[in-house]
Amino acid sequence: MKTYYLERYGDPEEVLQLQSVEIPEPSTNEVLLKVQTSAINDYDWALTSGTPFAYRLFFGLLKPRKKMRFPGMEVAGIVEKIGAKVKHLQVGDRVYGDTSDFGFGSLAEYMVLTEKALRKIPDDLSFEEAVALPHASALAMQGLKDVGQIKRGDKVLINGGGGGVGMLGIQIAKTFGAEITGVDSHQKLDRMLQVGCAKVIDYRQEDFTRNAEKYDLILDCRTSRWPLAHLRALRPQGRYVSIGGQSGKLLLMVILSGLIGLITKKKLLLVAVKANKDLPQIEELHAEGKLKCEIDGPYSFEKTPWAIKRFGKAEHTGKIVVKMGIE
Repeated sequence: MKTYYLERYGDPEEVLQLQSVEIPEPSTNEVLLKVQTSAINDYDWALTSGTPFAYRLFFGLLKPRKKMRFPGMEVAGIVEKIGAKVKHLQVGDRVYGDTSDFGFGSLAEYMVLTEKALRKIPDDLSFEEAVALPHASALAMQGLKDVGQIKRGDKVLINGGGGGVGMLGIQIAKTFGAEITGVDSHQKLDRMLQVGCAKVIDYRQEDFTRNAEKYDLILDCRTSRWPLAHLRALRPQGRYVSIGGQSGKLLLMVILSGLIGLITKKKLLLVAVKANKDLPQIEELHAEGKLKCEIDGPYSFEKTPWAIKRFGKAEHTGKIVVKMGIE
């Protein structure tokens, strides 16, 4: 089988390599998955590029550690073989999931995983749609609902609204009857309006933290500026929620959040995502027609390094999907 791996940090198109290895055998509690689609995440960009630099404390300071050399953390595929103690899946099942709690390496033709990492794909979801959901929908749902405590009628701003998390976040916020403003680059504005934004902002033309608008909840899918700047854009009792981003800025937010809450009554919050937790609810929203998977692609497996670079440049609208067996 073929799988992507890397031995050093750098431009994804230069450092990612395809290697041929033996198809792995599942242990007693594992399944062998024939991968149909995978998706690109911030993890893949950070791992291949080695940026932000602080992430190297986890990946490896000078080069990726051996166990960290295989990117990919979302997968959809077909169960090809099962271990003796697998209880809930069978050969031939269509499955998907965010694998980050159990392992990485979904940018490959096959993957071995515990069945706990996977869920059967509903009949109304294609492989391309299914793989676009697990990680991004968890960040959006948990950021808005669990952490952000979104309420009906809230005025919500989603920074990075045109990306994978942002597009799902717009649709989820809409189910709460929120008034949604989306922030992203100009080429994504029309699509954000189509999926549910009442207003959109081109971040290159306007700084939403310095205009007169105030919000009950800000979901930040980028966290590229100091979180303190967002206090200006929050109403009293407002909540700012980051799904991740530049580690130095997040660290400052964690350190100062308690003091800021006491002084301003505004909250600076961070999502610690729980993988696959919200997929039953997400599946219901999709079945009811309240949520659509916004897909960038699908692109061929061979274009994976280019796709990761595309993610790093934030050129995508929705979720970047890689599919096996297409040119």
